[in-house]
Amino acid sequence: MAVLERDELTYPEVGASMGDFPTGYRHAHRMVFLGMGGRAFDRAVHALFAWRMHRRAGITVDRPDVRPESGVDFRLELGWRGFRLQAPCRIVYTINEDDRAGFAYGTLPGHPECGEEAFLVRRDGMGQVYFEVRAFSRPGSLIARIAGPVGRLAQDVMTRRYLGAMRSLSRAG
Repeated sequence: MAVLERDELTYPEVGASMGDFPTGYRHAHRMVFLGMGGRAFDRAVHALFAWRMHRRAGITVDRPDVRPESGVDFRLELGWRGFRLQAPCRIVYTINEDDRAGFAYGTLPGHPECGEEAFLVRRDGMGQVYFEVRAFSRPGSLIARIAGPVGRLAQDVMTRRYLGAMRSLSRAG
């Protein structure tokens, strides 16, 4: 991974998935209810930090043994019948609090998109556990620009798959 570690993120608004989204990007913010109480929260956090959500959603992580921590570089891979799309990323922040945990990754050169995606598990004051996806992106490659609406549809499908994967994993016990 030495090559990735020398690269800079492909966007300047690092950490913006935590707050107000920057202008000039497509924004996504989706949330799903996972369950109630500490067990539901702990299961969801474990699934997220062990990359289980990504695997369940059909995404391969090239370093599945490495826990998401700020500064960690990795590649996401998605493929269909001999076509493999690789997406280099870097963890830009992590959150580990009593009632909130998650991380965000940003795009590195070679990623088809440019931007950041955050995944957050949170428990409210009534013990309800939610999973949230927050992202901002724009095309970062010629293929992404050519894909246009099809690329945006693919992003929406992946967000739904992430939400469904976390819902499924939280019920798996």
